[in-house]
Amino acid sequence: MPMRKYYILIAILLSVLTVRAQEPALPTLESNDLDFFDPTKVEKHKEPYNFAVSYRLEAGYVQNAHLSDNKTYENTYLHGFRVGATADFHLPLHFSIQTGLLYTFTYGTAMQKWGYMSFEDYISPDPITGLVYNGTVNHRLYEHQLTIPVRAYYTIPLWRELNLFFFTGPQLQVGLSLKDDMQASLSTATKQWFASVGQPYEPYDRYAEGELYRTTFQWGVGGGFEWDRYRLQAGYDFGLNNQVKRRLIQDQKMWEWHWFVSFVYKL
Repeated sequence: MPMRKYYILIAILLSVLTVRAQEPALPTLESNDLDFFDPTKVEKHKEPYNFAVSYRLEAGYVQNAHLSDNKTYENTYLHGFRVGATADFHLPLHFSIQTGLLYTFTYGTAMQKWGYMSFEDYISPDPITGLVYNGTVNHRLYEHQLTIPVRAYYTIPLWRELNLFFFTGPQLQVGLSLKDDMQASLSTATKQWFASVGQPYEPYDRYAEGELYRTTFQWGVGGGFEWDRYRLQAGYDFGLNNQVKRRLIQDQKMWEWHWFVSFVYKL
């Protein structure tokens, strides 16, 4: 009888061991798996926003377009350069705000043709154009300006340190001087009319004489590429306000638009 009890106990023990051996093994936690439960893991992958300011030097080509809706001012295109310094205030999500101070110098020429102002000035019409002109005014313009831009930048990373960016925003332009080196060939009657309306026909400064407003508001758009510390950018600035302060005729208007391309270096 005792031997039978031993056999029964051994059989039960083997049955238990067989069942345990067939159960699947519980997974073990490796060191890497423990990161899943690490409450600081999310913080490791975030890019926290840190306020920063970067400074840049800018230099490039600029074209100023003086656009008019009448022939009192000819559409004139001035060419020159722009230099200055800017500051970028970096924001989250690849945005930044830029402002600074830029100096611009441009030069251009234009020619105006004037008709007769009295019967004594009348000449026969041009056989080709059919128009009547009795005088010309040649303009040589030298313009000096200061510009304060406020641009919003958005940067798109492309590859390694190569970025694509776009910008837009307003800018305030202040005219320092706009010398008009006029060479006039006009009849006596036309010169008398110029004098009656207070319009010079000899070299003068359009800002100093109160002919144009010194301040111009513009809205610009543009973009470019950035590599490391270097940027190549281009843009267009649209004049928003009429610059004519002293009008020779009713509803006389003139706007100033810019096109530019510049090279920028981050300090």
